[in-house]
Amino acid sequence: LELALNSIVISLLAGIIFSPHATNLIKPLEYASGSRDDLGTVTLLFTRLVLGVQLVLAGVQLPSKYLLREWKSLALLLGPGMTFMWLCSSLLIWGLVPNLGFLHALAVGACVTPTDPVLSNSIVKGKFADKNIPKDLQKIIIAESGANDGLGYPFLYFSLYLIKYVGSGGAGQPGGVRLAMGDWFGEIWGYTILLSIVYGAVVGWIAKELLQRAQEKKFVDRESFLVFAITLALFIVGTCGMIGTDDVLACFIAGNAFTIDDWFRLETLDDSLQPTIDMLLNLSIFMWFGAVCPWGSFLRNDVIPIYRLIILGVLILLFRRLPIVFALHTFQWSKIWQIEQKQQALFVGFFGPIGVSAVFYLYVSLEFLRQITVGGVVRADAERLEDVVHGLSVPLGKLGYHLPRTLSSAMASRSISEDADEPRPPFPIRERIQNRSQLNHQRNGPRNSQRTREEPPRPVFRIGGSIIQSTTSENVVGLQTIDAATEIAPATSSRPS
Repeated sequence: LELALNSIVISLLAGIIFSPHATNLIKPLEYASGSRDDLGTVTLLFTRLVLGVQLVLAGVQLPSKYLLREWKSLALLLGPGMTFMWLCSSLLIWGLVPNLGFLHALAVGACVTPTDPVLSNSIVKGKFADKNIPKDLQKIIIAESGANDGLGYPFLYFSLYLIKYVGSGGAGQPGGVRLAMGDWFGEIWGYTILLSIVYGAVVGWIAKELLQRAQEKKFVDRESFLVFAITLALFIVGTCGMIGTDDVLACFIAGNAFTIDDWFRLETLDDSLQPTIDMLLNLSIFMWFGAVCPWGSFLRNDVIPIYRLIILGVLILLFRRLPIVFALHTFQWSKIWQIEQKQQALFVGFFGPIGVSAVFYLYVSLEFLRQITVGGVVRADAERLEDVVHGLSVPLGKLGYHLPRTLSSAMASRSISEDADEPRPPFPIRERIQNRSQLNHQRNGPRNSQRTREEPPRPVFRIGGSIIQSTTSENVVGLQTIDAATEIAPATSSRPS
């Protein structure tokens, strides 16, 4: 197989080259004033920022009311799917990591359970994805990766609360199982999950209404319009951080509510600004990972030998997700209609990158464990779990990303190099061009187009600058894909990238 390096791998390698391990041009510990705790806080906030922006953009990409229309498929992937991934990963970790309790294994398994939205977007987009992956399958993968990333909190805190109140006999943290389950249901499901869903939906809908009114009155220029989704993500990350709820899930819900009528998605369908910002954030976070990752501890640590670590990574890739996806595909009552064939089930089952989200939950765990103290000192079992979580989540995240991505890139290179007249995709593509949302746009298209022609764009006046004319619909060029052509047809006022 040909090895095809992509931009994320190159940025990770660049981070390693510029890190203190090599040329010492990037000095993360010095930037954190020499404090490793502050360095961990910086990494946590950086991952939170990247995930927030990525999840808003993921929500914006989905068609109108997609989460409501595909609730059954998502419920199967997020319910039994995530539960199986959590338990399977935890059992493998428990079996291969020496001297590790089962509750501790559950905490580590929860860190690698969510499917990373950053890496998911990089795999289900591009020439290989457009040629070989049906559009419906791409959408359900994006929706699942966005939703399950925010739903990783219940799996993580189930074990963390039990460790806090039950581990070591509850030393320093009295309350037992009853208080642990009370906090889990009240704080996690009630305050963190439900509040984030409601908050994200309300903020996303209000943002959509305000932006529509501003555009109708010509209060916003094209540049501000295009970057609005990014600012929405920053607002939600900041405000959710202030009230202490799940900003990751809130961002994804807000992105869906923001495009509940498909207006913003169609207006920015051909825009390149959002993908550019998305790419810059991806490259920055992986370069940072390359610089801060303790590469030497892969070989020298007190948690797990290197040979067991490699075996563990391979087993998690094979058994974490693949069996449950095949099981859902096998039984009639649990079939996911987007997965039509066994080859597609194999792809969805093997596909499940572990990356930024694993590092995010890693530092969330470390932040929680430092609060489990006895007499002002971190409890022994919590300190042991800190070492295990830090020693396992990062290497599993690297392996969980690079192996699937390398195989996908290699297949993409081979597929693109073949004769274009004789493509050989791994499974048949069945394009569903007209769904319910697109049919609604086709019915409303002539009316919207007529209104656009009757109201020519007004000039935008800027203080201290020149008059900038907006681009008219006459500049719209031909689209390259059938799916994009169907979706963009009603929105003749969109500007090409």
